[in-house]
Formats: sequence, structure tokens, C-alpha cells
Amino acid sequence: MPQSLEDLEQKRSVIARQLTDLGDFRPGSITTTSGRCGKPNCRCHQPNEPPHGPTDRLTYKVEGKTISESLSSPAALAKAEREVAEFRNYQQLTQEFVEINTQICRLRPVAEAAPQTQEKKRLKRSNRRSPAK
Repeated sequence: MPQSLEDLEQKRSVIARQLTDLGDFRPGSITTTSGRCGKPNCRCHQPNEPPHGPTDRLTYKVEGKTISESLSSPAALAKAEREVAEFRNYQQLTQEFVEINTQICRLRPVAEAAPQTQEKKRLKRSNRRSPAK
């Protein structure tokens, strides 16, 4: 069912308020890694010994470069999970905001501008002096 321009503008206002109510957020993915380290004498290289980990990490990109942060405690993990979840909420809201604005642009009537009379441009005097004769 097509929506009226007023309904869409009201939805846009609601989303704008939701955007201002967002808490701390940041992009990224939380992963858990395990593995063997680079020290050949470490226990992780011994037969029947488990690798190091699991270790929680937050991975994200900055200027095309992948950054990975260790999440050293359960509190750090919980904080990162909240921030990443809030970022996902931000992404959803901005997508809806753009879609509603696109619909508003399609529905808003074109305002006919009154024809403007063109004024003649005044010639500006040059500040340069003419060469002495």
C-alpha cells in the first residue's frame, strides 16, 4: 500500500530520533582463535598438547588495513559485543533512513520555479593601469 508523504516524513523523524539515541558503537567482527605459537620449545608444539586459546579478538578495518584487538577479559568481550551490536543497529537504521528519504523524494511534487529575468552583467573596471605612452 502506498504511503502518504506525511506518513513517510513522520517515519523519517522517528528514525532520526533513534539515530540520536544510539549508544557507543564501532564496526567489526568478534572471533575466537586458537593456534600454535612461534616458539618451538613451547608446550603447544609437544605431542598431545592443545594449542593456545581460545582467544577472543575484535577485527575491523581502518583505511583498508585490518586491525585485530585482543579482548583480554570477559568484560572487554561483553563491551565489544555491545558496541558491535549497536553498530549493526546503526547500519539498519541508516539503511531505512535512506530508503524512506528516497520514497519521499519520489513523492514530493516538483515545485515550478517562476521564470527569472536575466539581468545584464555590469562590466567591472580593471584595477590595472594602462601602460604609459
